[in-house]
Amino acid sequence: MNRNISIDLAYKSVNHVGEELCGDNVEIVNNDDSRILILTDGMGSGVRANILATLTSRIIATMMRHKMSVDEVVSTIAKTLPISSVNGAAYSTFSVIQAFENGRVYVVEYDNPECILIRHGKVEKLPFRYRNIEGKEIRECEIWSEIGDSFAIMSDGCLYCGTGDIMNYSWDWKALSGCAAKAAGRSRNAQQMADYMNNACKELYGNKPTDDTTVAVLRIQEEHILSILTGPPADKADDYRMVEAFMETGGIKIVSGGSTSQMVARVLNEKLIHVDGEMDAEVPPMSRINGVDLVTEGVLTIHKTVELLERYVDNDVSDDFFLELSKDNGATRLACYLMEDCSTVKLFVGKAVNADYNDKTLPFDISARQSLTQSLISVLEKMNKKVEVYYY
Repeated sequence: MNRNISIDLAYKSVNHVGEELCGDNVEIVNNDDSRILILTDGMGSGVRANILATLTSRIIATMMRHKMSVDEVVSTIAKTLPISSVNGAAYSTFSVIQAFENGRVYVVEYDNPECILIRHGKVEKLPFRYRNIEGKEIRECEIWSEIGDSFAIMSDGCLYCGTGDIMNYSWDWKALSGCAAKAAGRSRNAQQMADYMNNACKELYGNKPTDDTTVAVLRIQEEHILSILTGPPADKADDYRMVEAFMETGGIKIVSGGSTSQMVARVLNEKLIHVDGEMDAEVPPMSRINGVDLVTEGVLTIHKTVELLERYVDNDVSDDFFLELSKDNGATRLACYLMEDCSTVKLFVGKAVNADYNDKTLPFDISARQSLTQSLISVLEKMNKKVEVYYY
């Protein structure tokens, strides 16, 4: 990736009070040269709004995935979605940010609140230009990004948030952009920033939003790599090659697995030291190898890590979740690393079969390490991490 940048994307939505479905929708598209963040807002709330927002976002995502122009996108939406016979308004609005790996960023919006850019801790107005496509006035701009830039797009439920039927006109775009500046400064990644902003809006609604409320964030960051080596290679002759490739990667290094850690210690000519600590009924103890940031047991630890990450992705972050994370074990340490300290995850996966994995008393199917690896990959992709896998 040019300039060693990472394009971090995330969003947070809160439904209109009493509605099971959100009338906003977010899509993320990963092209070969860019990442695209799309936020659409369907008219009204509930099922109908959700259908309209989802249809709009899917059209935009499909067309931008095929690198079609914004004129073609807007024209298609204009011909696909109807106009309200009551007030002449479109049935869905949208905001799109496309961040290219060379640092160029393109923003286009129709009828949503204006995109917020936070640069060097301050709000910076984007150089929007306006034009008409198929009777719809859009605003768009292109800029060159800088490391540390944060872009926030949102549905109109984020403005004028007030309790009951009272609109809080002091909570306008200026106030929201000030909140975005605070959120950027107090967070380490896009998800934390989106959560901070959305929670601020939710509180202003008295935790009973009278509109669907969505914030989506794109941050330009230095690439932070985390590498995990799990499982010895199928051919013992590849031990050195696998460990060498793992150690040559930058960033955080984690070894997971009993026989795996023994192999790594042998290849590195280092001692494998077992760490004495509080016993955990679910997660086996950790170890230590000089030059490696974290050494854990294998499948049980990774399985527990995946469970924690899935709860995080599903926004199941109750007090019990944070109590679980406060435990000091291999799974919580690994989960925290993956949530907070990396944008790219490199998995070095050995294909050697461990006979112990055929123990049917274990609580899940681990007959194949690849199955567990796929679960980890799946949840990391839901977290919008870049994942690279190398099999040995």
